[in-house]
Amino acid sequence: MRRIVTLTSDFGTKDGFVGAMKGVILSLAPEASVVDITHEVPPQSVWDAAFALEASCPYFPEGTVHVAVVDPGVGGERRALIFRTGRYFLVGPDNGVFSLLLKREPPMRVVSMENRELMLPEVSNTFHGRDVFAPAAAHLVRGVPLDSFGPEVEDWVNLHLPEPEVRGDLVLGKVVHTDRFGNLVTNIKMEHLPFPPEGAVVRAGGVTTKIYP
Repeated sequence: MRRIVTLTSDFGTKDGFVGAMKGVILSLAPEASVVDITHEVPPQSVWDAAFALEASCPYFPEGTVHVAVVDPGVGGERRALIFRTGRYFLVGPDNGVFSLLLKREPPMRVVSMENRELMLPEVSNTFHGRDVFAPAAAHLVRGVPLDSFGPEVEDWVNLHLPEPEVRGDLVLGKVVHTDRFGNLVTNIKMEHLPFPPEGAVVRAGGVTTKIYP
């Protein structure tokens, strides 16, 4: 059975970065099926990547390896992690990029990637997507045990959405994401509304509109 590897990044498609990652994965695991989620995340926007992953990853089959490379801290002290949830492997930097997805899919185990034998022979300071994360995904597809990558860790970076403020019939929230169509995603959920959503209106930037559940 072919194993799926997904890629999410801020690389865009003009340059060869995504192609290099795919080449590494398919060289090490020819049986892998590589799927692009998006490479149009705004540069270094971990939040936007987190929203893209939360919106897409749950629809993939069990056993999928999800790789995210939106990595402002590349070359620094941040760790490279693999999360094992009940359904997936999540491979990427320790910067909170998987935070929203992990609320849906809590991790069962988390390891820090430290075994250089499971990376490319030469590891760049600026392209861990190719040299660290892509090889890790390929090795996971091939069935390399999680213990082989490095030690287990108990803590990692989590991003937290701010909670909305409820004042009687008024709920004050924040826009946390804007999609390419201009739709605004806020931190207000239906359960925050103290009344049926059919009776609510939204005011943002001087514009008032109804809620359409």
